[in-house]
Amino acid sequence: MGVFDDLVGQEQAAIVLKQAASAAAETLTGGRGTGMTHAWLFTGPPGSGRSAAAKAFAAALLCPTQGCGHCDSCHQVEVGSHPDLESVRPQGLSYSVKQTRELILRAAGRATLGGWRIVLFEDADRATEQAANALLKAIEEPPPRTVWLLCAPAADDMIVTIRSRCRVITLRTPSTQAVAHVLKTRDNIPPGIADSAARASQGHLSRARRLALDEQVRHRRDAVLAIPRSLTGVAECITAAERLVKTADEDAAAATAELNETEVNELRALYGEGSSGKGLNKGLIRGGAGALKELENAQKSRATRIKRESLDLALLDLMALYRDVLAVQFGAQIELANEDRRADLDHLARTGTPEDTLRRVDAILLCRERLAANVNPQIAVEAMTLSLRNPRG
Repeated sequence: MGVFDDLVGQEQAAIVLKQAASAAAETLTGGRGTGMTHAWLFTGPPGSGRSAAAKAFAAALLCPTQGCGHCDSCHQVEVGSHPDLESVRPQGLSYSVKQTRELILRAAGRATLGGWRIVLFEDADRATEQAANALLKAIEEPPPRTVWLLCAPAADDMIVTIRSRCRVITLRTPSTQAVAHVLKTRDNIPPGIADSAARASQGHLSRARRLALDEQVRHRRDAVLAIPRSLTGVAECITAAERLVKTADEDAAAATAELNETEVNELRALYGEGSSGKGLNKGLIRGGAGALKELENAQKSRATRIKRESLDLALLDLMALYRDVLAVQFGAQIELANEDRRADLDHLARTGTPEDTLRRVDAILLCRERLAANVNPQIAVEAMTLSLRNPRG
């Protein structure tokens, strides 16, 4: 199975990338290839597989047979150990100019195995303005045989001078049927669970996998979807908001606690904590105080990002629920993401009008905007739940 076979529902993009990998191989061997585009921008909605497509393309460029999927090179790309692939994913809310300049320096080296030197930059839209300008200079004048693969939700998320220098690969949301097929055939998930997870994820393959394989994730989603029917009074709205924010805090703590401790211990060891010798330990720890503070700030930023992503996922589930409610109210014959909660959908449709449903959708969108603008999460979510309140039960 080749590396492009994993691109669910992205057949057209796979064809383009295969052709590009073949042309790149001709360039290396001195053939008649038209030359290798040195900067690529992979765009598409969440769940479309931007990073997967970029990684598959990197594997194809580094593989002797353009992405066979089973050679040592393809395996190294898959596990992240290939010496000619620099893979970066911002851990915090943004990617600084300092980090970008360090990345550019690492990318400037020659390819170890004599082929391409590749930088895969996930979530490139998180680069700050200064970082984006530094990145632009690297893309404008790349070292020989260096290829930049950038990933972002949309081309407009990158500054115009960067996107104008990139070849854009636009991915689409995979169909429910395609996602369900992958869950059944590659993950051996029972058909009923696979179909339900595929519908609920709305084409997001990794989310569908988590829903299908992790019962706790399913319970968490069920708790979120039960919120609308519970919002019959102000007290219930405040309680629901507190629950959502607390759950997001717990997600962030669970995802970062062990990693934070490991990073701090490694940094302290690097700066000599525990070393023997008179004055040695004290001097080195003092020298590392700034680095330790910088690490703590980065860890806080990472925790904030995870908390925000957890909340946003809950909001997207609520959006999907009200979208289904609106479909029921208008009698639209479309696939419902929450078909398994048909009783709730019918109840919400009966006790409100389409105008009510649209106002609630607007409230969720406004909450997402406020969270992105760093409004206090408790305040933003409380305002949303109050707007979702249904006095008629």
